[in-house]
Amino acid sequence: MKKKLLYQVFAVIMMATFLVTGCGQSGNDSKASKSSQRSEAKASDKEKGDAPEIPELTFERAMDLTYAKEFDVYYYKDGYKLIDVHEDRQHLIVPEGKEAPEGLDEDIVVIKQPVQNIYMAATATMSLFDRLDALDTISFSGLEASGWYVENAKEAMESGDITYAGKYSEPDYEKIVDGDCNLAIESTMILHTPKVQEMIEELGIPVFVDYSSYEAHPLGRTEWIKLYGAMLNKEDLAESFFEDQAKVIEELKDFKNTEKTVAYFYMNSDGSVVVRKSDDYIPSMIEIAGGRYIFTDLKNADSNAPSVKLTMEEFYATAVDTDYLIYNGTIDGQVSSIADLESKSDLFAEFKAVKDGNVWYTGKNLYQATDTVGELIGDIHHMLTDGDASQMTFLEKMN
Repeated sequence: MKKKLLYQVFAVIMMATFLVTGCGQSGNDSKASKSSQRSEAKASDKEKGDAPEIPELTFERAMDLTYAKEFDVYYYKDGYKLIDVHEDRQHLIVPEGKEAPEGLDEDIVVIKQPVQNIYMAATATMSLFDRLDALDTISFSGLEASGWYVENAKEAMESGDITYAGKYSEPDYEKIVDGDCNLAIESTMILHTPKVQEMIEELGIPVFVDYSSYEAHPLGRTEWIKLYGAMLNKEDLAESFFEDQAKVIEELKDFKNTEKTVAYFYMNSDGSVVVRKSDDYIPSMIEIAGGRYIFTDLKNADSNAPSVKLTMEEFYATAVDTDYLIYNGTIDGQVSSIADLESKSDLFAEFKAVKDGNVWYTGKNLYQATDTVGELIGDIHHMLTDGDASQMTFLEKMN
């Protein structure tokens, strides 16, 4: 029966794709417009202290957040919770044994508890589930075992507790349907393949898109553990873990900034340089650690995405005299030496940081370490103050 449904839905989507040219794009534009309008209205409501009104539900309280700005969680009587992802949609968490209220806005996604048999395609989110001791809620992975740096996730896949169900852009629909998947957690990469999200939802599986990468403050990303704690009824564990990570801010709050400048980047295969916009969480980490991000007023003109693409000449003009270069090996792991860097562009030989031997790179495991951003702040602090490199977790020096 499930396979029959799978084939029927697939046929309908394919027919719609062929018969209605451009409908996918207009749908996305409509969704984006609705999200933008709702976000503006919600921001106004928040200023007035109002919570979203849900038919038949009585509001009780809102989750306290310290750094996260991209979501809110509202609690209602009888265990109902509304997760509002500001850039995307609202999700109503329905307690086990209860039903979604009648008259619910059709744009609100319903997620029924217990949340289980999750298809985890948002790789940066796995570490948060690990910290919540909730890997048993995940049955399917968007990465194969060899791709995981979260050790417990890798072991779960090797033991068969979590199975590979295709990457985010090419999921194994039959496997996740047959495995009774009741939630797909995606990163914002899914926005590049909207038909995949549409297919998953047509199969009756709600999709939750993680926008933690849009957080401006580094601990804002980590604070998303509270969102997943609410989803899984593990708020106390989430709060305790987050408080431990937030201590790094307290430890460095009285440290006088070194005023040393830092550029954080990687290079595309087309020769362009990808950096972070100035109000992103990476520049914030650099500031907290005691440095200054070299791009002081860099914005993304096209979207709210955290990355900005520059020509090599544009990058050179601003960063040639920066004190430290950090190469983002999370995206491009092929650069781990000065020779590798200079093979990308001869201009790097003229950079002050290269001449002074102050070039570092991050390992590929950084992207999956949403739970330990405090350790990267500590690494940058060690880098800026000539600390012991052997004590670093994510940074390595290029030779």
